[in-house]
Amino acid sequence: MELRSRKFTAAIDQGTTSTRVFIFDERGEPVAKHQEEFRQIYPHSGWVEHDPFLLVKSVENCIEAATNQFTAAGYSTRDICALGITNQRETSLVWDIRNGEVLHNAIVWADSRTAHIVRQLKLEDTANAVLPKTGLPLSTYPSAVKVKWILEHSKVARDVYEAGYLAFGTVDTWLLYNLAEGHSGEKLHVTDVTNASRTMFLNINTLEYDPLLVKFFGLEKLLLPKVASSSNSTAYGVLAKGPLKGLRITGCLGDQSAALVGQKAFEQGMAKNTYGTGCFMLYNTGSQPVLSKNGLLTTVAYQFENKPPVYALEGSIAVAGSAVKFLRDNLGIIQEANEIGELAMSVQDSGGVVFVTAFAGLFAPYWVDDAQGTIFGITNYTKKEHICRATIEATCFQTKAIMDAMEKDSGITIKNLAVDGGMSNSDECMQLQADIIGIDVDRPAMRETTALGAAIAAGFGANIWRSFSELDRVNSRNHRKFSARTTPTTRTKRFRHWERAVAMSKGWLTSEDIDKEYDD
Repeated sequence: MELRSRKFTAAIDQGTTSTRVFIFDERGEPVAKHQEEFRQIYPHSGWVEHDPFLLVKSVENCIEAATNQFTAAGYSTRDICALGITNQRETSLVWDIRNGEVLHNAIVWADSRTAHIVRQLKLEDTANAVLPKTGLPLSTYPSAVKVKWILEHSKVARDVYEAGYLAFGTVDTWLLYNLAEGHSGEKLHVTDVTNASRTMFLNINTLEYDPLLVKFFGLEKLLLPKVASSSNSTAYGVLAKGPLKGLRITGCLGDQSAALVGQKAFEQGMAKNTYGTGCFMLYNTGSQPVLSKNGLLTTVAYQFENKPPVYALEGSIAVAGSAVKFLRDNLGIIQEANEIGELAMSVQDSGGVVFVTAFAGLFAPYWVDDAQGTIFGITNYTKKEHICRATIEATCFQTKAIMDAMEKDSGITIKNLAVDGGMSNSDECMQLQADIIGIDVDRPAMRETTALGAAIAAGFGANIWRSFSELDRVNSRNHRKFSARTTPTTRTKRFRHWERAVAMSKGWLTSEDIDKEYDD
């Protein structure tokens, strides 16, 4: 078969429930891809862990399978110019820097075991200084509290920490440590600004680790990774092994920032919503961080090499696609995830059922640690179709709550919402979203925008692109818009019903429940 010489970019998309590798052409179309799910570990209620080496192995497997698919289609690996990495954020790992020995399973971003630590930290005299420096409220979400928990519960990790050899990293750092090497063959301990801004160690105003923050969490001896720009020609080295050995890694972004880049939301005021395991809306606020007064996060959206950072307001929903998985795997209401949309739209409404999917408390804009998943309104009339619809509506209502908060913080009305991620594949889900928020929902034909964003960052790091205008042809075809079919009065009434259910779900966990600790 004749080989065709073109320029391609590759992307590793390491997510919460699966790992994927894509190889994109010049128009942002995937010409090869492979996905592998991996095991979730649930030691206790509200706890979520990953096997660190399983994460690495899943990436290796996906690289090999995607590369085989790529070459079988007649392409040459010599034409892959750069690789980008995007990853689940906040998920925390620690290891011995001397030998790479893992000292605890990765604690996943959605894990809520640190609720008692958060409550204690909020009582500290300097607690009020954390949010202005980090853009993040004290919660179970960021990485710092997860590392603190590990040191409180693992003697082995604590001993390595006291000796000064405990390395910390989010998933991007761990993958680079295991799969890449520097241009002189050295081991890498590095992260990008978007992932670092989710740890609570980084001052988002200076883009440097803040000694006062590190001291606040009592982690002064922790070895933190070097912070680099999201698009970078040298910081991330090259792949050290596998079929793409030697390929330059020139992009690295947390998954939600990558989706913003993949949606090409480069202008201030643009917003995107990604429906994955959780659901995450980012709103580009430009070159200055905007601190929220309405329960949102302030985060680094991206920083390209030798350019100033771009910031975003973010609304994070802990449970979105994982609620669909819950209906499938835990309750057996559906057999396949894609059934939920058709079942939900087979009834006119949810029949009065409201499902507050607070499996690990509620994230933005509520930030309630003492809520748990609650279904209201069940009667003899309730059918599985009503529960399916209420499950989708839970994500849609939380999205509206976040949009309202963004508009209050920014003073600007969002007129169009770009969407991507698993749930966005469902026409029914996106129509429900438009009906609840009352604005157009814009869905691209190629919805792997998280991976595409990592590839775009890598492309800029490798000088494949030099300006945003060169991306005009990237993922530009066959967008579909979903417009609201509801009246403002109906939308207001339904949202008030949701807000009442949220209020009633609070306080389910007592202080005794939150403070409860388990043996190692």
